[in-house]
Amino acid sequence: MQKRSILIFLVGLMFLQGCSIYHGDSTQPALGPQVEEVHTLPTQGQGPTLSERDQFEETISPLELEDEATGQMNPEIVIATDIHYLAKELTDFGPAFEEMVQSGDGKAITYVWEITDAFLEEVIARKPQALILSGDLTLEGEQLSHEALAKKLKRVEDSGISVFVIPGNHDINNPWAAAYKGTEAIPAARTSPEKFVSIYGDFGYDEALSRDPASLSYLAELDDGTWLLMLDSCQYKTESLVGGMIQQETYSWIEKVLDDAWYEKRQVIPVAHHNLLDESRVYEENCTIEHSEELGKMLGGWDIRLFLSGHLHVQHYRSSEEWQVSEIVTGSLSMSPCTYGVLKYFGPEEFYYHTERVDVSAWASKKGNPDINLQNFESYADEFLQSIFYKQAEANLEKYSLSANEKQRMAEVYALLNVYAVEGRAWQIRDEMMKTPAYEIWQRYDRTDILCMYMNEIIEDAVCDYNVFSRH
Repeated sequence: MQKRSILIFLVGLMFLQGCSIYHGDSTQPALGPQVEEVHTLPTQGQGPTLSERDQFEETISPLELEDEATGQMNPEIVIATDIHYLAKELTDFGPAFEEMVQSGDGKAITYVWEITDAFLEEVIARKPQALILSGDLTLEGEQLSHEALAKKLKRVEDSGISVFVIPGNHDINNPWAAAYKGTEAIPAARTSPEKFVSIYGDFGYDEALSRDPASLSYLAELDDGTWLLMLDSCQYKTESLVGGMIQQETYSWIEKVLDDAWYEKRQVIPVAHHNLLDESRVYEENCTIEHSEELGKMLGGWDIRLFLSGHLHVQHYRSSEEWQVSEIVTGSLSMSPCTYGVLKYFGPEEFYYHTERVDVSAWASKKGNPDINLQNFESYADEFLQSIFYKQAEANLEKYSLSANEKQRMAEVYALLNVYAVEGRAWQIRDEMMKTPAYEIWQRYDRTDILCMYMNEIIEDAVCDYNVFSRH
């Protein structure tokens, strides 16, 4: 019996009221300038109530895209992150590749090529003024993967859409760069900082208004005059590290950029791979930029109100009351539900953000691809991610003296909560999960367990839909 069927049976018994296992909602809220109320981002540990969220969603209406008759500029900026692209030459889809996929964190690498192609076709069709890719462009920083992705990005640039990239912690000097052949993972050529700039020269670096001499940070300008402060938050001097930081020398460069922006009356949107705020209080050590207080104070002091990031593989946002900076974290493009962000930015006090799910199934149908997983990709990706989280919990629970039935139910609850959290919609099942016997067992048995701690953070944090945000 497939995992999806098991979940439907078990969770159906556990819930006091029904909850669909397949939860992908392809209908996205429309965003627009007629919003009458500000949607306030949750601060550290608090957020809008569900009634406030519902009221917000009822007030938003669509912004018009570019009008060919008037020539009005499309204000959209598309943001994607954590693609984790792998060059096809680096795998034969054998046992080593399959083991890497199954032992991973839920990225649908088996179909990363189709996800990427479908996404880029959607971008070209939308005709935004820019596409921002905020790091972890490749699986493990393989040079061939960077080169292959850059060729695909060229099609976007050739269509008249500017592309801007920055590295993520996986992209440069990564010792895990590998080719997957047969039963072995064979070391592959890594990517140096210099090679990264060379490969992606057409996607930000060659056209930068300013380059930071101490890192791969740069300043770019959008067609509407907005400045993008593309911050390299990664550490890769000898080998890549998971955590992020901004080098001290880079702060001097940032200060000059912000000073120039003030004199030239330019709006600035900072973008980094790592998070500015503690988006995850359980895993903040490797997610939040080290000593981010310095960056937050600097941005707040220059009236920067929006910060974009990735890395977390979870759709989320948070706000700092102290710095008056709101951070939006876009989820991983390669992990269900395979979403990207759409931002309409008119200034620090007027912008609109929502996510959209890449329609891989429609793309596969249009291409005539017979793969059943691609034809039903939303269900496939959803079930695959659940199976990964289920296996994580199952392995973790082996150390406890619990019955097989209890462990199974506890793993089901953990997996389901995590899938909804990744999508940024855990509020939809929060109450039902807390009523299940399996959730009560988690709380009774070991609240200090890392998985239980993270599950409880998801519950505490499930106060709104993290896929929409507006300031107006």
